[in-house]
Amino acid sequence: MFLIYVNDLAELLNNLQLFADDVKLYIRISTPNDVVELQKTLSALVSWAEKWQLSVSIDKCCVLGIGKGNVPTQLFVNNLSLPVVSFCCDLGYTVTNRLSPSARIGDIVVKPHARANRCSVSRNVSLLVHAFTTFIGLRTSIA
Repeated sequence: MFLIYVNDLAELLNNLQLFADDVKLYIRISTPNDVVELQKTLSALVSWAEKWQLSVSIDKCCVLGIGKGNVPTQLFVNNLSLPVVSFCCDLGYTVTNRLSPSARIGDIVVKPHARANRCSVSRNVSLLVHAFTTFIGLRTSIA
């Protein structure tokens, strides 16, 4: 059913990416007019949502400038300012304003460490290896 709604949205807005029920608006900002254009696009999205009796989840919206020379830009939805952030989590990935992989690597490393910390202290190597492979999900063997 959602596809019926979003079909005309792609025709209405140029700077748009869709994934399931997520909508991403983007534009390369090199002049102040580009900021105005992005705000117009955002307003058009809100108008489209109201027309189809849908709502924009403002608490899930943010402004993420990407690149070295990014300038924080204030954008508004229904007269509410969207937060300007240096990173955001999107579809399970952490995206930073520098597109640095360190945040993603950190996300990958934290989960196994948290799982490993649930193991009790023991000096039995085979027990520790078994617990590690069970909790972490690795398929390794010690020769």
